[in-house]
Amino acid sequence: MNRHQRIVLAEPRGFCAGVRRAIGIVERALDLHGAPVYVRKEIVHNHHIVEELRKRGAVFVDSEDEVPEGAVCVFSAHGVSPAVRAGATARNLEVIDATCPLVSKVHQEAVRYARDGHVILLVGHAEHEEVEGVRGEAPERTIVVESTEDVERLDLPADTPVAYLTQTTLSFDETAVVVEALHRRFTDIAGPNGDDICYASQNRQNAVKSLARANDLVLVVGSRNSSNSIRMVEVAREHGCAAHLVPDATHLDPGWLESVSSIGVSAGASAPEVLVRGLVERLAALGYTDVQVDDGAAEDVVFAMPARLADPVTGRIPRTPLADEAR
Repeated sequence: MNRHQRIVLAEPRGFCAGVRRAIGIVERALDLHGAPVYVRKEIVHNHHIVEELRKRGAVFVDSEDEVPEGAVCVFSAHGVSPAVRAGATARNLEVIDATCPLVSKVHQEAVRYARDGHVILLVGHAEHEEVEGVRGEAPERTIVVESTEDVERLDLPADTPVAYLTQTTLSFDETAVVVEALHRRFTDIAGPNGDDICYASQNRQNAVKSLARANDLVLVVGSRNSSNSIRMVEVAREHGCAAHLVPDATHLDPGWLESVSSIGVSAGASAPEVLVRGLVERLAALGYTDVQVDDGAAEDVVFAMPARLADPVTGRIPRTPLADEAR
């Protein structure tokens, strides 16, 4: 086998600021309160992170109704609806909110548009937790649309006052097509001042486009329920490159490497660097020993942790192992 076969690592890749904050919140809650700390849904969509936190005493539940009254409950990075918050209050839960600030921004926009009398057209996947949470801000005024076909099927007059919002983990290219269809369909339409698409999702998709142009194969490290990771695979394929989602190195199929001399590797925003290293090591064992980096957009975004998680003595919030990995 040719020992000069190469791996090209995307930069940026892996953890975004919202994911680091969410994981760090669970770690700090465990440090301060001890186990168990209950987490509604997966804190982020990555099997490795969920299992590591479970080992440390986090208990993952599907509903706040499963949390013992008065217990500590962390809301995931994907956000929750007002109904969930009300349920937590009714159970007297000590809630720590790990919702990504970029998702919180979309919630605030939904509240504003509903208050101003708009029908909200939420561009996203109906089953995704983020979409469920945003829709819950004004369920009677919100319609989820996933495609241009959904736009055409809307049973609303053209002059209906509408406003659109988008799921943060989609791609700009994908949402732009739907938003253009909405503008063609409606005469009275409003939208957010800025792009709702998460900066990290867009940066990783741009980096994947670069990988797709220069390599024979793209591998994206990420869990199968990670929307942004799945979208990265789709982006690579749309740009003419074979691509696969790899939850971890054990899922690598050597058959994918037939006649492949150059492999681009990236990772979704909730995938830890340890999984990327594991994949690189597996590929090295198969002859891909030349590792290069494809530099892309620099990321220096940091989201502040809740002040309530500060050390009671120093007043500072220490770094936490999982959240701080490969910073």
